[in-house]
Amino acid sequence: MCLTFYVPDLSEEDRISQSIGRRPLLAALPVASVLVAGGGAAEGDLLKVQKRTFTAKDFKLVSGTVMPEVTIAYETYGTLAPDGRNAVLLTHGYTSSQHMAGRYGENGAEGSWDGLVGPGKAIDTDRLFVVSSNMLGSSYGSTNPAFINTATGKPHGPDFPDITLVDIVAAQKALLDSLGAKHLVAVAGPSFGGYQTYQWGVTYPDFMDGLVAVVSSPKGSGGEAAVKSLVDVLAKDPNWNGGWYYDKGGITGTLTDLRVATLRRYGIDEQLAAPFPDKANREAEIRKRAETWSKVFDGNSLVVLREASVRFDAEKDMPKIKAADVSADYFEIDSDFGHAASGLDAAKWAPRLKAFMATLEKRS
Repeated sequence: MCLTFYVPDLSEEDRISQSIGRRPLLAALPVASVLVAGGGAAEGDLLKVQKRTFTAKDFKLVSGTVMPEVTIAYETYGTLAPDGRNAVLLTHGYTSSQHMAGRYGENGAEGSWDGLVGPGKAIDTDRLFVVSSNMLGSSYGSTNPAFINTATGKPHGPDFPDITLVDIVAAQKALLDSLGAKHLVAVAGPSFGGYQTYQWGVTYPDFMDGLVAVVSSPKGSGGEAAVKSLVDVLAKDPNWNGGWYYDKGGITGTLTDLRVATLRRYGIDEQLAAPFPDKANREAEIRKRAETWSKVFDGNSLVVLREASVRFDAEKDMPKIKAADVSADYFEIDSDFGHAASGLDAAKWAPRLKAFMATLEKRS
């Protein structure tokens, strides 16, 4: 990709809409009209990050279904200000987790956006209270199809209720309310996290000052054919059983193969080229990572979230973002790391993000 920077004339709403349609990396609600690059991200570590959960009772979905109990897993970094207005919400990708910054301990794995979030970094936890929320339906601690259905005593499985992006952000709003966050400086996230970011912008337009939608778009794609294609792949596993595989040994083999293919599309070969120059060793490492993921992520979660993604459409509600007074910055980086570049090549866009965040903090 080439490196570009785009700032529309704020008097032309159609050009703003066009810039959003071009899959923007950064998009702001009413802020300064020009975003300028700042200094590089400072070094800073977040250690002993803790896994947390929030539970809401009688959670009503867009479909009208009421879930008796919904749990959302999350992490926080930094301290909430007394007025509750220094919060930032991080939203993660389709198959990733809420672990986006810091480490669980000295030897723990770094969060996926660790180069961007922390003391002195682009999203500065010395000043900001950052909440990283797992999605409803995801497999990293939030209520998902593998959770036990209290009515049956068995996993929800394919009977898990249909959820939408509106439901996902509504659960996050309930989480933020429980933490005392009164206003968000920004919502930020890559890929499916960008979907959530846009949904936040149209569902709660007065609740945040900025949106950072990364490698994403305001509307899903693929339609029901994409859901069917995924189910067809999973159904090839001999244990699939119409999605009721929990007492049949699971479908980890098929999930592992699927994950290997996904990692390759996301640039894993390039990521591991230096630490694993030998091809056989690199192949073994890729397989190992895929197997680790497949033991955690539920196949029905993949389906539920895919369904939510293809039905997602914030584009039709873009006027709710108050577009007459919006500034937008479209920013690209040159990277060998594909879809994972926002975290792995964080240094290439951290200065722009840092400057952008500074303009938002002046408003909050």
